[in-house]
Amino acid sequence: MSGNREAAIRRLMEQAPRPVPSEIHSEAVRRGGRMLRRRALARRVLWLLVFAAVVAFTVWALTARPWVEPPSETTPPLTGW
Repeated sequence: MSGNREAAIRRLMEQAPRPVPSEIHSEAVRRGGRMLRRRALARRVLWLLVFAAVVAFTVWALTARPWVEPPSETTPPLTGW
């Protein structure tokens, strides 16, 4: 079965390609260009969001300083006076 299938695929691949009509070609080029521009815009927006998140995290970390232990809210009892 795979031999017949392989032979059929080889015949299809060896056939001369059919020329693409010019109106279909121009439409495909137009849509492809639009798709590439949209992907580039989406990539730029995502990088901008990542940059904004990094800046926001850095500002928060510098103001909140989560690595510093919070000050004690009660004083230890005075004993032994």
